[in-house]
Amino acid sequence: MRRANTVWGRISAAVAVAWLIAPGAQAKPQTVAPAVEIRRTADGIPHIRATRWRDLGLGVGYAQAEDALCTMADGFVTFSGQRSQYFGAEAKPLTNSTFGRSRNLDLDTFFLANADDAVVARYRREHPPELNAMIDGFAEGYNRYLDQARKARADANTPACVAAPWVRHISAQDIYRRMYAAQIAAGYARFIPDMAKAAPPVQEAVGRREGDGTPPQALQALQDRLAIPIGDQAGLGSNAVAFGGAVTGGQGGVLLGNPHWYWGGPDRFYQMHLTLPGKLDVAGVAFLGIPVVMIGFNADIAWSHTVSAARRFGVFDLKLDPQDPTRYLVDNVPVAMEARNVTIDVRGNDGVVRPVHRMSYRTRFGLVLDLGAHHPAFGWGRAHALAIRDVNADNYRIFSQFFAWNRARSLDAFMQIQRRMVAAPWVNTIAIGRRDNRVWYADMGAMPNTPDDLRARCGTALSKGFAAVDPLTPVLDGSQSACDWKADAGAVQAGAMPASAMPSLIRDDYVANMNDSYWLTNPAQPLEGFPLSMGGERQALSLRSREGYRIAADIGGQSPHSSRDVARALMDRALAPRALSADLFKQALLARACVDASLVQPCEVLRRWPNTADSAQRGALLWNAFWRRLAKPPMQGFYQVPFSPADPLHTPRDPVAATSGQQAADALKAAVRDLAAQGLAPDAVLGAAQFVRSAGKDVPIFGGCQEMGYFAVQCNADDSLRMGPQSQGNSYLQVVRFARDGVTAHTLLAHGQRDTAIDSGAGDAPVNRYARKDWLVFPFRDADIRRDPQLRRTVLQR
Repeated sequence: MRRANTVWGRISAAVAVAWLIAPGAQAKPQTVAPAVEIRRTADGIPHIRATRWRDLGLGVGYAQAEDALCTMADGFVTFSGQRSQYFGAEAKPLTNSTFGRSRNLDLDTFFLANADDAVVARYRREHPPELNAMIDGFAEGYNRYLDQARKARADANTPACVAAPWVRHISAQDIYRRMYAAQIAAGYARFIPDMAKAAPPVQEAVGRREGDGTPPQALQALQDRLAIPIGDQAGLGSNAVAFGGAVTGGQGGVLLGNPHWYWGGPDRFYQMHLTLPGKLDVAGVAFLGIPVVMIGFNADIAWSHTVSAARRFGVFDLKLDPQDPTRYLVDNVPVAMEARNVTIDVRGNDGVVRPVHRMSYRTRFGLVLDLGAHHPAFGWGRAHALAIRDVNADNYRIFSQFFAWNRARSLDAFMQIQRRMVAAPWVNTIAIGRRDNRVWYADMGAMPNTPDDLRARCGTALSKGFAAVDPLTPVLDGSQSACDWKADAGAVQAGAMPASAMPSLIRDDYVANMNDSYWLTNPAQPLEGFPLSMGGERQALSLRSREGYRIAADIGGQSPHSSRDVARALMDRALAPRALSADLFKQALLARACVDASLVQPCEVLRRWPNTADSAQRGALLWNAFWRRLAKPPMQGFYQVPFSPADPLHTPRDPVAATSGQQAADALKAAVRDLAAQGLAPDAVLGAAQFVRSAGKDVPIFGGCQEMGYFAVQCNADDSLRMGPQSQGNSYLQVVRFARDGVTAHTLLAHGQRDTAIDSGAGDAPVNRYARKDWLVFPFRDADIRRDPQLRRTVLQR
């Protein structure tokens, strides 16, 4: 990877000392013990070592800022509610994130009204002091890098944004607000415009029909939106599989972690290794702005996450006071909403900043939610309104749990931490431990306690209408106090489920999750009997899930293996971009579509295509366009054999000849036209269109969208093909096992460490490594770090 002398390399030794260490060179002896040592190995991965928690945080903040200052600074503007001040009210963030790309004024309204000083104080109070010290240090490290970068503005590596007015010093408060944004990703963050714009009606909404339980076709947009478990884009999620001793010949567990996540923006992953001797030694990834590892491994455990199908929020149907729509009735007693007046500084088109005042409304249940843009019945009317309650808005244990996991010394300790803290925000967890043949799965975290009998007893007419749009979200009668989320003495949080009531599974063969519900974590032992809001049971799997179970069965069916064999098989299969849709349906569909004489060439392309989306393949682009045209949900009547809960891994299957012949031909013709509109022939090479610009070169990228059944996901929400900061898909990948000499991990970071890596600039090494499918043997042990031929060392002194 090409790098000029770093910015800090020309600053006074009293502040920072840096060396470039060539292979075999000896480091210059130190006369003063370093406060923080940052050793970067292959692909620019920082190994950060300190002897105090605050200093460790300082190193994390410094390293992240060195690689991603501009993205982080933009995020801190968002979390502090200042976007309109610098970028105007109507503009939107340039990249996607868990809070979507709402307009700046709505984002500012939300964060100013909700990520307030009380949130900061609550985090500070509930975190262990060691974690608070890391957060203090993180802010200090970020600021130190920013100061040094500004002094060295002429340097070729100086971030482009360094002199921008919106790039500023941060404090620990900014980190807590950043944590809050991650905390609410599966709840409030999905409805920011609908909460920010919520206002009492001047008159009854036109066309509102109280009690109408049948949503019209206009609700399709809301249905599509609620079907997305996080953010405002389809395709986010993950694969995670763990094999136990029954498959590895008694050699312990092997874990694949494979999140499909943002390539750019404040929520993208950053890879790092943190060491505080005798207290912490952990590696993996975190969101930018977070000082602890969120997916990763240490010497004794490894874990990963997938986005859960469960609903982490609920809606309440409020009965309003006829005299005042800002008061609602609970047990016939009027209760005033809390109205927060928010003042937002807004830059106008003339460049002048002026204050704008907006109101944010809150109830005892949560924030007022106005979905009237989707249908008047779900808007704020004179008689009814909706309030949303996000269980994670009161879950300040999240990063304390990650911090505890970072230091866990066994799988038993890891599981006990999860059962005790119940803090996982919106994810499933899969984990393995050293010298342990068991594997662990749990969808165990902050979860609304809304059992099915409560939903049946407390439903309203609007509940029925909402259920037709999204059956998982609990919509309860807000006019009865007995209809609030159920209290349980065993829960660690009011209104949340106790750990014992949530799905978990320990096996010695395998557990897996590909973003469908907990139901088939292992098909040999279905998990059943949980509330509908947990994600549902006995329902059809996604094609990607079916491919994941096919991979698990293929690897597990060849047992006994060694753990090394299983790890190698996982590395190969995780990056093998097979389209299960083509394996299952291509032959039958072509037999029916290709009777049309005008389709000779595209049919021949697809016949020759081996059903994989490797970057050099011809036919992948055509199949993807074809399937996208053909497979519009719900595909009613498309299959001869419908889904059967008795055979979930193989149903639905077999296209119906009578209905799929002309349908398939029309879809294939449309696919050819779709490619032609982009200047692509039916036999175009995938990598000619699906690539990322890195270090001035086009790097072809393999993979495809999950709807085609690819396990290796690479997909843009708008169906475009060029990859970059707006993209999502395979991000951080890890395959971890525990050998006799300790933990062995292979990793990839598809989008790289640096902001510029996928935006035409420097930092291309990890991007190229991913494109080559060249797994990095992670240098976890100190001796391996010292031997790394690309080792570069930075020392930060106090």
